[in-house]
Amino acid sequence: MDDKVYFASVPDHRQDQVDRVVEQLFCQLPAAGALAGKKVLLKPNLLAKHAPEKAVTTHPAVVRAVIRAVKRRGAASVMLADSPGGVYNPAILKGIYKASGLAQVCEEEGVELYTGCAWREVPAQGRLARQFSLIEPVLDCDVLINLPKLKTHMMTGLSAATKNLFGCIPGLQKAEWHMRFPDKERFGQMLVDLLLTVKPGFAILDGILAHEGDGPSGGTPRLTGILAAAEDHLQMDLALCQMIGIQPEAVPYLKAAIDRGLCAARFDTAKAAGQAQLCAPIPHFRLPSSWGSVDFADKSPRALRWAVPAVERMLAPRPVIAAKRCIGCGKCAEICPQQTIAVKNKKARIQRARCIRCFCCHEVCPVQAIDTRRSLLLKKL
Repeated sequence: MDDKVYFASVPDHRQDQVDRVVEQLFCQLPAAGALAGKKVLLKPNLLAKHAPEKAVTTHPAVVRAVIRAVKRRGAASVMLADSPGGVYNPAILKGIYKASGLAQVCEEEGVELYTGCAWREVPAQGRLARQFSLIEPVLDCDVLINLPKLKTHMMTGLSAATKNLFGCIPGLQKAEWHMRFPDKERFGQMLVDLLLTVKPGFAILDGILAHEGDGPSGGTPRLTGILAAAEDHLQMDLALCQMIGIQPEAVPYLKAAIDRGLCAARFDTAKAAGQAQLCAPIPHFRLPSSWGSVDFADKSPRALRWAVPAVERMLAPRPVIAAKRCIGCGKCAEICPQQTIAVKNKKARIQRARCIRCFCCHEVCPVQAIDTRRSLLLKKL
């Protein structure tokens, strides 16, 4: 596997220049030269019903450029598929594809858009999970091309190459994984197992219009003008940590990968290629408001470390419903793995004691009515 991360500058989403740069990235990736006669699956970041300008989903111009690059290499077939958050059925999926602009792209480019919503169980590769239920196109393709978006994430800090593969798990089964592994460390271990199970061919990252702040959907767009490509998803995510100012050990799945010896603790800039200077830190990139909590594990006396998990849980940021903005749609209640959310009198309410702080509710709220509240003690530190 090629361990380099290739960078390219793209000022905006004009199709001609996105086509040109994506083709350049394909020419640099060794794996992209082996697509002839293959069944290729494109896996975008879909998440929920958002317009492209919100920078929540993979932009249609990037998807279109990748389709064209794949076809030029003689792929036998090209399909686009994802499983966004919430209820997973054909009607909802079609609506999300339409809102994101991807339905139009697939129609115009003659690419199959998967709305079958079927899945199968497969044995997991790795340490923690024993098996995964994956949507059928992931299991039936020869090569999966991952098309993540550069975004922050309330739970994992970064949502990029590795995290985007969570969309290979169908619908509300994602909430079940959050319930099984409510702590970030084990959830990160599961994501590494998923990466090893799916075995994506390579990733083309859409960072032209990134998403900063309370991502993956509640933040704001940030023009960064970057496209990136890599076969090694962990290397790509290490590079992105350097760019947006997050320590890799603080990202649960990167910490798990580092502990397993699957990647280094820091991105080696010698592995940056193409326009390598683009992997420099992005000035003032806003992290989630849930980020930066005090890490007590390394600062407390050894004799008291047994109490650290309880203390950190008590002080950790948590989701809070902004009643004035809540429209009572119930999407947060649908996806909540612990079923701690109920809609009463057309307003959602969270049972604080049972909340595991996975921020799934924050991800799917269509009106950004779920805020983050930090402990008053942490605000004073």
